[in-house]
Amino acid sequence: MGAQGHAGDGHRSALREFLNSEAAGGIILILSAAIAMVIANSPLYDLYHHVLHDIQGPVLTAKLGPMTPHLWINDGLMVIFFLYVGLEIKRELVDGRLSTWDKRRLPVIAAIAGMAAPAIIYLIETGGDPAVLNGWAIPAATDIAFAMGVLALLGKRAPTSLKLFLVTVAIVDDMGAVAIIALFYTEGLAPLWLGAAAGVMAVMYGLNRARVMNLIPYLILTVILWYAILQSGVHATIAGVLAAFMIPIIKTPGTPDAHDSPLHRLEHAIAPWSSFLIIPLFGFANAGVSLEGVGLSEAFAPVPLGIASGLFLGKQIGIFGSVWLAVKLGIASKLRGATWLQIYAVAALCGIGFTMSLFIGALAFPGNALLIDEAKIGVIMGSVVSALLGYTILRVCPLHPLHIKEELEQEEEVRTDGDVESLECDDDEEAVRA
Repeated sequence: MGAQGHAGDGHRSALREFLNSEAAGGIILILSAAIAMVIANSPLYDLYHHVLHDIQGPVLTAKLGPMTPHLWINDGLMVIFFLYVGLEIKRELVDGRLSTWDKRRLPVIAAIAGMAAPAIIYLIETGGDPAVLNGWAIPAATDIAFAMGVLALLGKRAPTSLKLFLVTVAIVDDMGAVAIIALFYTEGLAPLWLGAAAGVMAVMYGLNRARVMNLIPYLILTVILWYAILQSGVHATIAGVLAAFMIPIIKTPGTPDAHDSPLHRLEHAIAPWSSFLIIPLFGFANAGVSLEGVGLSEAFAPVPLGIASGLFLGKQIGIFGSVWLAVKLGIASKLRGATWLQIYAVAALCGIGFTMSLFIGALAFPGNALLIDEAKIGVIMGSVVSALLGYTILRVCPLHPLHIKEELEQEEEVRTDGDVESLECDDDEEAVRA
């Protein structure tokens, strides 16, 4: 039995592992954010703030000043998360669900519309106020870990096609978020350091072209690239994505866990650290906002209302509207085994913008604690309401007949396999008795 278990592990689907780990990580993220909110509204708030912001370390760059635990998390550990995101993006573009235009069409359309609509709603809600204009991208991002955590609570009520669609849209969404951070939240560039970063990437590209498959040189150069990007004025997390695109990949259709592909090895090595440590730690460090003195007028101020409305309404309008239109125009096919109501529910779940939205919120209003806290309130409100709506609809809505049929067939296969194994055990026992 043990030998068979190990053999089975070697052929286990990377996608299935990804879905499972992201779901579990999402649940931990939800708990860590909730704990942060409880602490931030308790007598422990001063200690929470002190540990994150007052303990200071070395000065790595004049722009950031002395490094605090909060900065190490946001500008250090999150680079590993962005490296993981970059590896996912490259894998999907080269050898996955985004490898051809036919596969990319629907998620790309949905993701673009799902980023544009929230930004437009935010701008409308804030009245184009120049003081808060920079927050337009906060509601544009989807948090895949959080959303998959909600889907995990639904078990078999969520068809596989919906999970795949959510993951794929979120990956395209991540591409957009990375581009937004690089293009719109970067200032005061240092050309010399940019040149150094380009030189490091050239070396990594050369190693890739030379078919160097040992990951150690790439990881060392990634750390150097991170420091150069940190000094350049571009946000340091971009280093993770840039490094990911330099990691060699060996196409492995049908065997996504191939051990001879450096990208696959690194992705699987990072996955648990990203899902179970880095993202929950980021959520704990960034979700804690004191609600003391926050009434309806503060909660429904232009910034939090614009962000919450963008996440809740914008994602639904953008994603569901674009999918419905694409199907009606014959541009793409409807998701297999999913009803329109279920697709709408997943569009609502895409309004969970926790990690990336909090991250962009800190970049949008640097040094303005009030606006950053307002952004956090908006992100939390929009994400929670989106999660509740999506979960409730998927919990109570009727299942697609095809989904029911496939579930019954899978249960029959499991039952048949169990019967066969039982018969084999009986035969073994007869042989022993003989």
